[in-house]
This record gives sequence, C-alpha cells and structure tokens, in this order.
Amino acid sequence: MLDVGPVPGSAETQAPSRNLALRVASAVVLAPFAIVVAWLGGWPFALFWGAAGMAVLWEWTVLVKGSHSDLPARRFWITAGIGYAGCMVLAPILLRADAAYGLSAMLLLFAIVWATDIVAYFAARAIGGPKLAPAISPKKTWSGAIAGTAGAILAAVAVAGFIGQFDKGTIAIVALLLSVMAQLGDLLESWVKRHFHAKDAGHLIPGHGGVMDRLDGFWAAALAACLVGVLRGGFDGAARGLLVW
Repeated sequence: MLDVGPVPGSAETQAPSRNLALRVASAVVLAPFAIVVAWLGGWPFALFWGAAGMAVLWEWTVLVKGSHSDLPARRFWITAGIGYAGCMVLAPILLRADAAYGLSAMLLLFAIVWATDIVAYFAARAIGGPKLAPAISPKKTWSGAIAGTAGAILAAVAVAGFIGQFDKGTIAIVALLLSVMAQLGDLLESWVKRHFHAKDAGHLIPGHGGVMDRLDGFWAAALAACLVGVLRGGFDGAARGLLVW
C-alpha cells in the first residue's frame, strides 16, 4: 500500500503546528520580560537568573533521581548539575555587571542565541539535508546549523548597528563564536536527556519543555562570552573584554 504520509488535519499534522504556536506564544511573553530585566540590571537581574538557575537545578535533579544509576553515579550527576546551574546564574550576572557595556552584551547575546534558534529551526525543516548529530538530536541538520549561525551574525550586526558603539567586524566574529557555542549547548542538553531516557527536561514552559530546554543554548553562549570577557577585561569589565577588541 502506498504511504502518502499523515492526513492533513489529523493529530499527526496538528501536533507540530500546535507545538510551534505554543513556542511562539511562550517567546512573546518571555523575550520582552528578559529584555526588561536586562535593562533594569541590579537585583532584579540577579533575582531573575537566580530563579532560572534554581529551576534548572531542580529539573536536572529530577532527571537524575528518575534514573536507575547507582549512588556514586547519582552523586556525580548532581554535582555536575550544580556546576551547570551555577554557570547559568554567574555568567550573565558577570557580563551585566560591566557598567558601561553590560546591557549591550546582554542584548547582543539574546540576539545571537534567539536568531540561532529561530533560523536553525525553520531552515532545518525547509532545507533538510544531512543530520548534524542524529544519535543525539535527530531533527537537527547541518543546513539548520549553518543557517542559524548566519542568522545570528546578521542579527548581531544589526543590533550592534542600532546601538552604534561597536565595530561590526568584531561583533560578527563574536556572533560566530557564540552561535556555535549555543548549538553545542543545545546538543549537550539533548545528550543529557538521552542519557536519562527523557524527552523533555520538564514542562514549565509550554512548547519548550523545561527551563533547561529553553536555556541550553543561552547557557553555553553566556558561559563562553563570560570566559572570553573575563580573560580579556577582568571581572569588572567582562562585557567590554568580549565586545571591544
């Protein structure tokens, strides 16, 4: 019998579109909130990322406790989760603490991570092609990864042009690095979930699964940005060290 695929209007075809609608709705709410908190800085910013880190650690702990690992393995994974969540909190706080460039760094970081995610999502479905890491994340493709990075560079340069204080060539290089790191962070989180035989890290954000699912790319990009910035500008000038070469 000829397989013509899912019937239009069936649950098989409605599920992806419903999931996309939930993703868009969640982003419409969360993205402006994250930008406002970044603009405020100070204790609201620290509180926001502290809460995000606690949510990530809670989801990580649930994954570990739901496994059949022995006690030493569980202790190792819980320790790793504490480090993972700690980076989630400290990296953006260190970047934002730069009084002169902190807000710009966060806006550019958001632009890079969001553009990578959005462009890669649609390019993978429109273009298809070879899989990026089928054993870890079957839906990701090389076309999506490359398009996502290109989209991130364009988005970052556009934001830098709007801000008007950065060399666009430098920002393009930064965007390239952080977009690649964001995608590696996404793959890392997918690998952790597969290790624990879980589809989603949690169900706190409609359409995205858990907080880990939403912040996996941001985690890796923020950590890379923070490391580069601190090495070049110190703890007080991390954002300047990242953006001004």
